Amino acid sequence: MITMAMKGKIRAMHLHEGKSISEISRRTSLSRNTIKKWLKEPGEAVPKYRRLEGSTKLGPFVSTLTQALKADAHRPRHERSSAKALFVQLQASGYAGGYSLILPP
Repeated sequence: MITMAMKGKIRAMHLHEGKSISEISRRTSLSRNTIKKWLKEPGEAVPKYRRLEGSTKLGPFVSTLTQALKADAHRPRHERSSAKALFVQLQASGYAGGYSLILPP
């Protein structure tokens, strides 16, 4: 598998050092077709990954959790709800997910 670092090396050898495709192939142990393919692509092409939007167990309760956190933001620190208290509150309203999703990152 060719990494972005390897692509950069190939491009540098060809464009800056003036090495031929055959020479690059010998030095990197990659096929000439692969090297040609990577040299034809635009210079700053960054692979784009599609992330699928999936539903989570916490999804329906985000508004409840946000509302509770906004209410706690105006209270003094020692009077704020703990993560355990928020978890119990969400469980009472039907949340069936785990505790670790409630914890702040």
